[in-house]
Amino acid sequence: MPKYVVVSTLTDEGAKTLKNRPSRVKEVNQELENMGVKVLEQYMVLGSFDFLNIVEAEDDATIAKAMVELASRGTIRTQTMPIIPVDEFLEKLG
Repeated sequence: MPKYVVVSTLTDEGAKTLKNRPSRVKEVNQELENMGVKVLEQYMVLGSFDFLNIVEAEDDATIAKAMVELASRGTIRTQTMPIIPVDEFLEKLG
């Protein structure tokens, strides 16, 4: 199944939600799972972004739909990038 890196930044409203309800992060992960996106790894990061996630989804359309759903809530902004395992990439170069 294709994997993606999703980096995200909280909006002011998202930061308020996180402060008041830290468990919301895990709730969103479950909502993503219900949309066909499985969170494989998740990190809080310092710098330009607040979170970095490694996820998998059936296809680009599935991940795109899920990211639009999250963005429509007004609490987070995301950037999503497909990732390719290095060994798979090197094999294609072969």
